[in-house]
Amino acid sequence: MRIAIDKAQHVEEAGTQGTLAIELAGERVLLLPEKALYWPREKMLIIADIHFGKAASFRALGVPVPGGTTAANLHALDALLARHAVREILFLGDFLHAKAAHAEATMTAIHGWRLARPSLKLTVVRGNHDAHAGDPPARLSIDMVDEPLRQAPFAFCHHPDLLVPGYLMAGHVHPVYRLRAGWDSLLLPCFLVGEGRVVLPAFGAFTGGHPVLPEPGERLFVTSGDTVVEVPVKPHVRPE
Repeated sequence: MRIAIDKAQHVEEAGTQGTLAIELAGERVLLLPEKALYWPREKMLIIADIHFGKAASFRALGVPVPGGTTAANLHALDALLARHAVREILFLGDFLHAKAAHAEATMTAIHGWRLARPSLKLTVVRGNHDAHAGDPPARLSIDMVDEPLRQAPFAFCHHPDLLVPGYLMAGHVHPVYRLRAGWDSLLLPCFLVGEGRVVLPAFGAFTGGHPVLPEPGERLFVTSGDTVVEVPVKPHVRPE
């Protein structure tokens, strides 16, 4: 499945500043500076690795980390819902971080958010963390499915290395890219876009990132939080 991304261009529509429009498998999609992807034809917002309850999981293990990450994630979702016509949010795995994510405070916050949006369809493609955490409570009205979830021309997965029919969208890696300028460097979340797949950055407020280099045939788009731009980099060549 080949893609066309030579026509990548920033969108000039109201409320889409910094957004980059590209074509994947014949479909126009938007790479959002908020570390998400939007499929206009289906009015679908695609999110990877939100990891609800990760901070609570750390605190349950006695690690002192700040609170408020669940609220930050929900606020970030609301900001995107305000800017785009969204019928469905599709989470590409790792919706919950661990069993401790079922803490009452975390579930109550998500449930309250869900009650205010009863017509919004929520779907989660289970990831490796979801397998350990268990499905969220039924009261959240979330459709839980195993990978791949196929909706032509795409195959929605958590893991990016699966062999599936269709153009693959995945997360799991939490990709970031290190920009260098002299002695200075900066790690930024990035989208890896190739002929057969796109890997999304982690959306969650408390997720971290894994530095990556593009494979042959891949292009790399970084986000500063305000805009998405392509970074011309030499592809990573694996040794024979």
